[in-house]
Amino acid sequence: MTSPGSDLSAHIQRGLNDLRDLVALQSVSAQGRMLSETADAVQLLLEAEGFRVTMHPGQVAPVLVAEAGEGPFTLLIYNHYDVQPEDPADLWESPPFELTERGDRLYGRGASDDKGEFVSRLAGLRALRERHGGALPLKVKWLLEGEEEVGSPSLEGFVQEHAAELKADGVWWEFGSITPEGRPVLYAGLKGIVCVELRCRVAASDLHSSTGAVVDNPLYRLARAVASLRDEDGTVTIPGFHDDIRPESPADLDAIAALPGDGEALMDGYGVTRRLGAPQDFHHHMNFKPVVNVNGFHGGYGGQGSKTVLPEGGMVKLDFRLVPDQDPAKVVRLLRAHLDAQGLDDIEIVELESHQHPSRSDLSSPFVQTAARVAEQVHGHAPLLHPSSGGSGPMHPFMQHVGAPVIAMGIGNPTGRVHAPNENILRRDFEKGVEFAVEFMDALARG
Repeated sequence: MTSPGSDLSAHIQRGLNDLRDLVALQSVSAQGRMLSETADAVQLLLEAEGFRVTMHPGQVAPVLVAEAGEGPFTLLIYNHYDVQPEDPADLWESPPFELTERGDRLYGRGASDDKGEFVSRLAGLRALRERHGGALPLKVKWLLEGEEEVGSPSLEGFVQEHAAELKADGVWWEFGSITPEGRPVLYAGLKGIVCVELRCRVAASDLHSSTGAVVDNPLYRLARAVASLRDEDGTVTIPGFHDDIRPESPADLDAIAALPGDGEALMDGYGVTRRLGAPQDFHHHMNFKPVVNVNGFHGGYGGQGSKTVLPEGGMVKLDFRLVPDQDPAKVVRLLRAHLDAQGLDDIEIVELESHQHPSRSDLSSPFVQTAARVAEQVHGHAPLLHPSSGGSGPMHPFMQHVGAPVIAMGIGNPTGRVHAPNENILRRDFEKGVEFAVEFMDALARG
């Protein structure tokens, strides 16, 4: 077992230099900024390590597929090179697109999500090649896209079309985290997601509120719609919504039972005053419970003082987080039928971004178990293995079309402020990420 000392220090420093260069590239997919330039930079990094790289056009940004090495195991790594907007920029304590070290942390947009993850793995691959005399002892395929932060609209079709080219024995996903105590957190699945707007309009213009005696109110109708979607415990009440859910496996339930705590770090860290469910159900609900979220409610007057107006229309943004085997398209159909049954057929449903199917790997898979074993060896703590993340992403196409188990293990931290101002990683976590990459790929090669 290596340690991040003399044999890895040069690779760690080179990885940090790579990260500094990539953070400087403002690859904001939501705004179409510097995506081709960043794809070119990533291609050069991979080609310098002997990868054969093919760049494919995407709807928003190029998709890169790279391949190098030979061996009995084929590992497919998924990362993305696009980032979230830096807004609000005035809340950053250092320039968002300059990698800045303060104390034990490195700050910058993409330092964690996902450029830091990518370069820590690349640094580990360099060290692995050095260990094996310049050769890779396994086949490594790498898929990097620049559309993840806008819903990966090109990815599912791309993975389906290129399934034979992407064939692998296991997929190493783009993220993961480490607790403040140094325990690695691994995820073997993701929830699916459906994002929609509910829109209601009752007139061509705002009206005086005195007309509320004879004109219905769009915000009231939207409030009725929202209130009908879940109960007080947060359980979705749309008929048929839960019909297709896959039962948890014994291994899934054993993994949940082994997770410590009841979410107190989340509750305390964010000052939560109303939680849903019993504390002992925290991990079960985060991994296995589908939910509907009200992201925003918009319409009418929200300024200082009163304005006696009946708004002409309004809008609510929702997201549904789904679990296997719920189908996003079916959820939208069920939502439509539910609103119609409530007499709310005038409310329009507008689908937003690309939906993501839920996915979950078998925790007993040798690939998943190897990741957990190596994570414990590298970090010196038993890992927290989750059957699923509470978040979402484009994992399902890989499981469906490539047919390989997936594990997420990375370098994030609970206060990493991903998607927020002052995104950061801990330097120690980056170092451990490089070491994990070396040992994980070496263990896969040894079988």
